[in-house]
Amino acid sequence: MTILFSILVFLHVVGAAMIVGYWIATMRQPTVHPRQRDGAFLQLLTGIAMMGLLPLLHSQDPTNFGDPNYAKLGIKFVIGVIVAVLAVIGARKVKNGQPVSTGLAHGVGGLALINIAIATLWN
Repeated sequence: MTILFSILVFLHVVGAAMIVGYWIATMRQPTVHPRQRDGAFLQLLTGIAMMGLLPLLHSQDPTNFGDPNYAKLGIKFVIGVIVAVLAVIGARKVKNGQPVSTGLAHGVGGLALINIAIATLWN
């Protein structure tokens, strides 16, 4: 079970890298890349899977897996959904040849970065 959780964490980090990496790469001319949308969905799917595994892991090994912080996980989930929605809107605009607003592009990357900060700094 811990191996599965570790794989999910790895994929979760890859999703974050896809979002933030493309955001940083397009900082001069902000846009939303379709891979950012893919990264947002990867983050949502792996995050939900990890949320489901945490209670099981806690019951098996409470010293390594403390009580799940559902307030933190809920806030991260809401931000993740917002990032995914913004990424879908931006990717559709790019696909249709429409301009992507700077606010939309920075919303995708900035909110993903805030989610990373919550994950790492909130104990």
